[in-house]
Amino acid sequence: MAQVKETLFNQQHISNHIFKNKLIVAPMTRISADDDGTPNDRMRRYYERYALGGFSAVISEGIYTDEIYSQGYANQPGLANEKHQQGWEPITKAVKEHGSKMIAQLMHAGAQSQYNQYTSETASASSVQPPAEKVSSYGGQGAFPVPKAMNEDDMETAKQGFIQAALHALEAGFDGVELHGANGYLLDQFLSASTNKRTDQYGGPVENRVRFLTEVIEAVREAIGPVPILGIRISQAKVTDGSYRWPGGEADAAVIFSELGKTPLDYIHTTDGDGLGDGFGNDTLSMAQAAKEYSGLPVIANGDLGDPEKSSHAIDESAADFVSLGRTALANPDAPHRILHGQSLNSFDPSLIMQPLANVKDAELEQNIFKE
Repeated sequence: MAQVKETLFNQQHISNHIFKNKLIVAPMTRISADDDGTPNDRMRRYYERYALGGFSAVISEGIYTDEIYSQGYANQPGLANEKHQQGWEPITKAVKEHGSKMIAQLMHAGAQSQYNQYTSETASASSVQPPAEKVSSYGGQGAFPVPKAMNEDDMETAKQGFIQAALHALEAGFDGVELHGANGYLLDQFLSASTNKRTDQYGGPVENRVRFLTEVIEAVREAIGPVPILGIRISQAKVTDGSYRWPGGEADAAVIFSELGKTPLDYIHTTDGDGLGDGFGNDTLSMAQAAKEYSGLPVIANGDLGDPEKSSHAIDESAADFVSLGRTALANPDAPHRILHGQSLNSFDPSLIMQPLANVKDAELEQNIFKE
């Protein structure tokens, strides 16, 4: 356990930002904002809990970026206007007062929108209908509509949404932003062969499909400057297609992560069912290992890494620089304190995912906060 503590609780940096340990809260959909997307005090209590619990950083739930196509859920928080920005200010202040960093995950739902107060239409890389039903707890019902294929004006509008949301995030006190390029949302819809059927410079070979992602990265970095943290989250599986894998396997990974490594990103955040498992078939690199090897950037690994020994192993074996915890963090908002003091971790209750509101089981979580 001494080695585990030494590994997980040594300081680590991303760019010029020092993190007090290597345990980060993963982004998790909570849909607890006000109806218009404004964050509220319930959300402040939810996020502050993790900072009190000792995590070095908290990555927010997916935050929608514009007042057109980006919203994905009912009661999803936004960073699309000044009111949203002001709603986040007490949340970032509370998190940072406890020595933790806070990163805004910026998300455009694209074709996977379950609910959008601004429009009933969806837009994506191509007119490909998501292969699943909407989920009522996220405000949806029935089949997803067939999205409109975005033209270059639509793409520029989406890009500007990411830029403006990033600027709102910095004004709200976030330490930086993470672009949501995973789980089948808009950026992933451009990246994935199953959803990108374009015949222009953004479609076809993987070198073209990653182009929109790199353009958004470049544009956001130019807008926010060199100091704030800028990362991206990447996965193969999607919310609407959990079995999807890149058709070229590790060869696709080499292209994708190499191209991302050429951009002004500060980190890549990979997520897979098993953060240390073979990412592309038997005896292949994990997603995190591939990201590190081909990009040369710091990597946050996510996926079944709640066991401290496993998390420590991921870092000791240079498979990742940080680990992000989702289910473990929900059950243990004070996981870093528990690990550091040799206390057991609470088991995960699946109902915390099935009912994604930030106030679910507040009382139980408060009782579980570790007291030294």
